[in-house]
Amino acid sequence: ILPWRKKENSAAGRLICDVFNTSTGEPFSGDPRGVLKRAIERAEELGYDVNVAPEPEFFLFEEDEDGRATTVTNDAGGYFDLAPKDLASDVRRDIIYGLEQMGFEIEASHHEVAEGQHEINFEYDDALTTADNVATFRSVVRAIAAEHDLHATFMPKPIAKVNGSGMHTHISLFDEDGNNAFHSDD
Repeated sequence: ILPWRKKENSAAGRLICDVFNTSTGEPFSGDPRGVLKRAIERAEELGYDVNVAPEPEFFLFEEDEDGRATTVTNDAGGYFDLAPKDLASDVRRDIIYGLEQMGFEIEASHHEVAEGQHEINFEYDDALTTADNVATFRSVVRAIAAEHDLHATFMPKPIAKVNGSGMHTHISLFDEDGNNAFHSDD
């Protein structure tokens, strides 16, 4: 069910799966989601809860007459610019609407430093939920950008000599008593 299909009383959903070896029924050792699950289990064995908050960045590029991606940015905005330079504010709004329909809690949205570069931050969650949300986020951003005849890319450096995109990731680690494992009185 696609949230960006704007219909009244429509529902939004997603299906995220683990990868298994069909011969043995065992989890596939190369499944990134499975690797993360094992790391979370290890942290839990050590008495820790892991929460993660991402800040994903992406570029929006125009498409050519055949619908292929170009490296022409869709605006001339800069860091935290607003309209009229930030032509993608409507695109970000539609992305946020789609994400909210899928249960995301959006914390911030703004134009980033480079022309055509954007950032949307969402609420922290446990590590596995956040990883699933990042995968969903990328799909939603690409689909809604395409509705606006734009191409979204999460490439770190799609244009030479221009600021690149990343994903700052905030990690918190708490013990069973709720103490921050990264805190020190020193």
